[in-house]
Amino acid sequence: MKINAIQKFSPSTWKEKNIQTFGVDLSFANIPEWKRTKHVHRLHPYLGKFIPQLVEVFLRKYFKQGQTILDPFLGSGTTLIEANLLNMNSIGIELSEFSYLIAKVKTQKYNLKLLEKEVLDILNKTKVFSQRVQMNQKSLLEKNFKAEPSEYFKTWYHPKALKEIYFYRNLIPNYTNQDVLKIILSRAARSARQIPHYDLARPSRPVKTKYWCIKHKRYCYPIDNAIKFINRYSWDTIQRIKEFDKLRTNARITLLQGDARVIKLPIGREVDGIFTSPPYLGLIDYHDQHRYAYDLFDFKEHPEAEIGSPNNGNNYNNKKESYKNDIIAVLQNMKKYMKEGAKIFIVVNDKHSLYPEIAKNCGLKIMDVFHRPVLMRTERDNNRFSESIYYLTNE
Repeated sequence: MKINAIQKFSPSTWKEKNIQTFGVDLSFANIPEWKRTKHVHRLHPYLGKFIPQLVEVFLRKYFKQGQTILDPFLGSGTTLIEANLLNMNSIGIELSEFSYLIAKVKTQKYNLKLLEKEVLDILNKTKVFSQRVQMNQKSLLEKNFKAEPSEYFKTWYHPKALKEIYFYRNLIPNYTNQDVLKIILSRAARSARQIPHYDLARPSRPVKTKYWCIKHKRYCYPIDNAIKFINRYSWDTIQRIKEFDKLRTNARITLLQGDARVIKLPIGREVDGIFTSPPYLGLIDYHDQHRYAYDLFDFKEHPEAEIGSPNNGNNYNNKKESYKNDIIAVLQNMKKYMKEGAKIFIVVNDKHSLYPEIAKNCGLKIMDVFHRPVLMRTERDNNRFSESIYYLTNE
């Protein structure tokens, strides 16, 4: 296969090929936002995740019910959720403690009555506290409350929002479903930052005065509370978890926290295929974009170990070589668990054409390459962006 020739095809040619192969345009431009973020896929924003429809199309086309799908770069868990809905077993591996938490909350089973009771109980306690703060009153709930905000929170949040966030955080250990409550609070903290409404993904600095809002086409004021987001996301989380609970199958979902380059899986050669999206080289600093969560919950950081991190200190050429070697190490490790003839799909923005060499070094055969424009992105920029989906096998 002449990979370079394929990469030079125009978007119109990509579309024609994709429709012929899958019956749909892989840009998914006609899919409304609420379908792109259906049920638990929207429990927490996560920059860089692929949309569930892309995973669904490939799993339906190339795999069967009862087979086992592996994602060595779990992220927020999209592959595992879609595999479960198609009655396929799945295994996900993730190094980041925060990303692992998001995926865990999305995929685990719950006692729904207890979950709703706890989410609403902590919400109501925080509402009472918020009202007391608003009226400059003190209550028994505040008696043992000590907020010790980080410098990040002092910089990016209104004092009232800061108090509400830390009050909620200090109550979390009193409940069974602590992981869910952490995700609700993290999502609320993301929205409660004093930043422009249109710039949630990559804000460069806090805003403390009114500003012209591109999103609302009027002057807006900085956020001065967190309780409205805690309230909104509490109800939203209950609804989304209940919705997924009705749709999910009994297929196994296994989450593992660790480094996919060296981790040992508790299985033999049972994997029928991989569908994954490795971090893009130097593109996203996951620690920085989720700084609020890392500060709130003291998640460990692994900047030196994270593949593709823009902060590993190497020059760009060294970063490319390091990235290539890391991906090779992951695929070689995962080959130990793949059946003969396993199908591997890797979603990448391969602007350096690294993956043909990666495949060769891993003894994998490139069966095809699909391309898609990435539309309706979170970031407000004019950069054209596309992805390649490499189809490999270990034959």
